[in-house]
Amino acid sequence: MPELTSARPQAVSRSVKRRRISRLIKNRWLYIMAIPGMIYFLIFKYIPMWGLLIAFQDYQPTLGLLQSKWVGLRHFERFFFDSSFLLLFKNTFLLAVYHLLFFFPLPIVLALLLNEVRKELFKRTIQTIVYIPHFVSWVVVAGITYIFFTTEGGIVNEALAALGFEKVNFLISNEWFRTIIVSQAIWKDTGWGTIIFLAALAGVDRQLYEAATIDGAGRFRQVWHITLPAMRSVIVVLLILRLGDFLDTGFEQIFLMLNAMNSEVGEVFDTYVYKTGILRGQFSYSTAVGLFKSIVGFVLVVGANRLAKNFGESGLY
Repeated sequence: MPELTSARPQAVSRSVKRRRISRLIKNRWLYIMAIPGMIYFLIFKYIPMWGLLIAFQDYQPTLGLLQSKWVGLRHFERFFFDSSFLLLFKNTFLLAVYHLLFFFPLPIVLALLLNEVRKELFKRTIQTIVYIPHFVSWVVVAGITYIFFTTEGGIVNEALAALGFEKVNFLISNEWFRTIIVSQAIWKDTGWGTIIFLAALAGVDRQLYEAATIDGAGRFRQVWHITLPAMRSVIVVLLILRLGDFLDTGFEQIFLMLNAMNSEVGEVFDTYVYKTGILRGQFSYSTAVGLFKSIVGFVLVVGANRLAKNFGESGLY
């Protein structure tokens, strides 16, 4: 009898292993296609994480990662007590909030509007037009902004002068910097952001709309009770992911628009890391600043995911 009891778990274990091997063989091409992506993340995402060790060292390139002196949390203390910390945090936080309030909802609204278009040719044309700016580099976007808003022949300022108003130097103005940055992001990536939402709406059963029409529901009620619930899980997941990059305001865009006159509102963690790490060679200190930003993003993702689960959503994990 003991022999039978001990043999049963072994039989179950062998059965589980056979099922796993069978599933692996059945989906072998999917795993093969995933290999390049796994290699990419391994080389460019996971292996470089060893470099975070220099945030706790007085890193010297001549000594290398293993022989540089350990200094513990000294770089973090220096950063938190630095006079520029509050300014950097304020600028980064405000830009992140503006992106979250004004940029994040727009792809959802645009996806809802496109979903209501019934003429397929017109819908495809509009989608193509709003997708195109995503493929324009930030250098070109900055150049277009300069052409529009410069005081020396800029289209906007020339129009203001023609209407009898004074010219406004938008490009060096502290008041207009955040507005320009958020507007650039909206113009460039709103259309591209609709792709995932439109994909979610493509799976909605059209019979639900037909049934709602029969019951007397108008277009607005159909959007409220059918379309938005179908997008809810996608919205939650993308919001959680967006919070993970909350303090990542986009280095290239801000660096191109930054100058000595608007640095008081434009200097953020990303540009500060570039200036201290690359231009001044303070590798350990700049790594500590970047690690702080990553830790904040991680905490926000975990907190938002738990909050989403408390409200009955699936979350990320």
